[in-house]
Amino acid sequence: MRFYGEQRRFYCGIDLHASKMYVCVLDDQGTVVLHRNMWTEPDSLKRALAPYRESVVVGAECMFSWYWVADWCREEGVEFVLGHALYMKAIHGGKAKNDRIDSEKIARLLRGGTFPLAHAYPKEMRGTRDLLRRRNLFVRRRAELLAHVQNTFTQYNVPTTSGKGRDRLREGDVGSSFEDPSVQVMLNADIQVIERLDETITDLETHVLKHAKVHDPARLHLLRTIPGVGKVLSLVMLYEIQDVNRFENIGQFASYARLVACAKESAGKKQGSGGRKIGNAHLKWAFSEAAALMIRSSPEAKAFMEKMTRQRGKARAVALVAAKIGRVAYWIMKWKQPFDARQFWKNSLPKGMPTVEGAAMTP
Repeated sequence: MRFYGEQRRFYCGIDLHASKMYVCVLDDQGTVVLHRNMWTEPDSLKRALAPYRESVVVGAECMFSWYWVADWCREEGVEFVLGHALYMKAIHGGKAKNDRIDSEKIARLLRGGTFPLAHAYPKEMRGTRDLLRRRNLFVRRRAELLAHVQNTFTQYNVPTTSGKGRDRLREGDVGSSFEDPSVQVMLNADIQVIERLDETITDLETHVLKHAKVHDPARLHLLRTIPGVGKVLSLVMLYEIQDVNRFENIGQFASYARLVACAKESAGKKQGSGGRKIGNAHLKWAFSEAAALMIRSSPEAKAFMEKMTRQRGKARAVALVAAKIGRVAYWIMKWKQPFDARQFWKNSLPKGMPTVEGAAMTP
């Protein structure tokens, strides 16, 4: 957990909503100099902060409408920090809670050096990242529809000539296999949406890939040197990591990507682990998918899986492969060097098993 610890003359806390925001400004002595409810308009915020702009920091909780505040602060030369919602227990755990109280708490957390920081994603790449996330949502919806088509065939025990899953969509009029007209309409509706999603997903991938080649083509290409990482997974890694230098070390990155379990201890006694929902779920998915693909295609990954499965079980073995991929992705983006299989599998494979040749991967 990182905190904002810089000293300013004024500290502004904003409890932000879609149409209204409560603004609280404290001076360096902790005195409230402004406490006002106003419309979420840049001009209103500009007028309110005008007397304090020379030395003010603006803080807001990470929720759905923080984009415009961050962009406005950047344009106006005002420092902006984003608060991690899951860490701001002082706000969510209070006995009394309203917008006025919350805005003052945010300002006091800023002044006291206990404001938990989240990453304020830069405007230049933010739209493309959000578009990529929307693409992945459409893919999941498409998979749900495909599963529904397959389940419908199974429910009615209707045989097919082309196999299972998505191959059933190639049979032409899928609904004609059923007598009930309602079932026919249902399946045809699923297929129409699937076909439209296919077109939309292709268009989104083309757009995102075009912008990725502008934002960071070198790192995008290097990420694809990892076995199991293709076009989509490399895009997810690139845009979700964004700037690898914002992580102080590999441990901080692994925690952000949900690749490690954080232990809870008290008085020298372990009390399990927690924080599984804190971090980037999209990175966790990308590394898990890459692990599954690597295990499917790489002899070294299969051997490592067998070794770890015997020692720790299958689920833990897959998690270890995903963690290894996450670490190597971090160093690839930091050092700008391609994947090295020898270094990746060093001391990980059963004795006597050779690894494939790869490029040297050194700082």
